[in-house]
Amino acid sequence: MYSNSLVELDRAHLVHPVASYRNHEKLGVRVLASAKGATVTDASGKQLVDGFAGLWCVNAGYGHESIVEAAARQMRELPYATTYFGLGSEPAIRLAAALAERAPGDLNHVYFTLGGSDAVDSTIRFIRYYWIARGQPQRDQFISIEQGYHGSSTVGAGLTALPLFHAGFGIPFDWQHKIPSHYAYRNPVGEDPQAIINASLAALRRKVEEIGPERVAAFYAEPIQGSGGVLVPPKGWMKAMRALCGELGILFVADEVITAFGRTGPLFACEDDGIVPDFITTAKGLTSGYVPMGAVFMADHVYQAIADGAGGAAVGHGYTYSAHPVSAAVGLEVLNLYETGLLENGRKAGARLMQGLESLKDHPLVGDVRGRGMLAAIELVVDKEKKTPLPSAADPARRVFDRAWENGLVIRAFANGVLGYAPPLCCTDADIDAIIERTRKTLDDTLADPDVRAALKG
Repeated sequence: MYSNSLVELDRAHLVHPVASYRNHEKLGVRVLASAKGATVTDASGKQLVDGFAGLWCVNAGYGHESIVEAAARQMRELPYATTYFGLGSEPAIRLAAALAERAPGDLNHVYFTLGGSDAVDSTIRFIRYYWIARGQPQRDQFISIEQGYHGSSTVGAGLTALPLFHAGFGIPFDWQHKIPSHYAYRNPVGEDPQAIINASLAALRRKVEEIGPERVAAFYAEPIQGSGGVLVPPKGWMKAMRALCGELGILFVADEVITAFGRTGPLFACEDDGIVPDFITTAKGLTSGYVPMGAVFMADHVYQAIADGAGGAAVGHGYTYSAHPVSAAVGLEVLNLYETGLLENGRKAGARLMQGLESLKDHPLVGDVRGRGMLAAIELVVDKEKKTPLPSAADPARRVFDRAWENGLVIRAFANGVLGYAPPLCCTDADIDAIIERTRKTLDDTLADPDVRAALKG
């Protein structure tokens, strides 16, 4: 059993992210105690398959001693080094070089952050500086996509297009604009891939015209919309949107905080999409969640414009912990693990995951199964023909998560009845099979929910 004192300390002092504070006070915390591979163990000894890799981030899996040793060795030798004043550390320099070598095209310049949210914030600052340096300071308008997620900082949450992150915060700002999502399962134009691509292209053109072509600075897109419900665009969507941004003369930012580092197969999802954006933002799998770190990849033409614009002056953007040597040492070892078997295993496990989830389509509650690699979702409905979502009375975000937990599985349960999956790349066949088996049990348990049964009858 959990220590009552620990639960009470949490209730009294620890503010949890994206939580109902009053509900959390009532329900109390579930304490995780240890983890190995794809399995986490709570403080009562209950073992669960982590089907969500923490928060889409423990891509390598838990318990890699080589990662722990890389961090410990760096802590002993040099636990901190600033990159202000022209200083640096070997791990940060080597990691930047290794990432630039592997990034698509001319994304040769890497700026390190603490995570995904400040990586997105950094792109906004760099983009504004870029256009001012180019003599176009009027380009101060930014476009993102409905149901997209670009962090929870004040500025990033404005680019995020999920109501929960706006309510009560006074955002988005008036310079942050949205176009409709490609969401294939519920797209007004239907599920035809080319029709969806054409609709998105037309929407972006309209939005740019509405704002003023000379005003738009950049467009942000996730290769797969993660927190919006794991929404997978049609093949060719990213390439078409990238090409249109080039035609319109606006910068294209690929937010790969979730999709990079093997989550969809390759190191960068943009590789499969066949594009070279002007910026890529990453975090999560960069260090496999072992320590905080994010990164902004900047195309050479952007870097050169900023450097030339600054001349001999400093570019006034920086973080105390940017390029932290311990995080960089971890990043180097995680990259080594990806390239010595984990990416390959992730591709195999991802194929097995998608095959297993597809086998659940016959369940009365499963309306849609979608995904790519080790990033997937099931969307639950009470009427497959009408695509009627689970009723709010069924409280899917809490009750479905609780059922999965009781069945020995950690997943992401969204409020609209979408179940999200992002298991570690180290998953064995047995791990994937357990995810599928325990998901089916969770679906059966949800089918027995009185509020769900009432909606099915209705």
